[in-house]
Amino acid sequence: MELSNKTAREIYNDIKNNPARKRFGFGNKAVLVNVDPQKAYTEVNTYKTAYETDPNQMEYINKLAALFRQLDWPVVWTHVAYMPDACDAGVWGTRTDTPDSLQNIKFNSHRSEFDDRLHIDREKDVVYLKKMPSAFFETQLQSLLVWHQVDTVIITGGSTSGCIRATAVDALSRGYRAIVPEECVADKHESFHFANLTDLSLKYADVLSVSEVFDWLAQQQ
Repeated sequence: MELSNKTAREIYNDIKNNPARKRFGFGNKAVLVNVDPQKAYTEVNTYKTAYETDPNQMEYINKLAALFRQLDWPVVWTHVAYMPDACDAGVWGTRTDTPDSLQNIKFNSHRSEFDDRLHIDREKDVVYLKKMPSAFFETQLQSLLVWHQVDTVIITGGSTSGCIRATAVDALSRGYRAIVPEECVADKHESFHFANLTDLSLKYADVLSVSEVFDWLAQQQ
């Protein structure tokens, strides 16, 4: 095992700035999957479970969603919520049981609601309830992507080390090109965030600046 005194951020920046870094690249048509941008994870002044990496994250997500709608490409929003007794949380809900615990994000609760800053088109966009980390796990996302004939999955939301990573790995495993706009994902601590951006960049996805994603979408108009 290679040892290093560098921080996770420094290691990620080395990868990011390597001109020889290989990419999967964009395909022909994409889906935008916004993973769990809900109040439990975005209201940093309200909940211990919330986090913010880039203060403009929600603005960028809104702009991406608007561009996708202009192209008539699918926009997906996922969120998590559980039954009163959390019997639908599985083993994931057994480690802790505090007011901040995952399985205590209940249906119709404030924590389960999408962030108020988001612009969600309730007539055109697709909203999925999920129970586990990946946006693909036991949702209709795979069927949606087949119907829309997409080959690229652009992923935003959080957390980088949890649901973003799980969704990106599942996208790749299903034969899709996974794209993660760096400014559009967040995590609780910079070490988790940048370590997973490094891992995603090296193995599972293209981690790009959101401006590069905007530029690609503009070329599709």
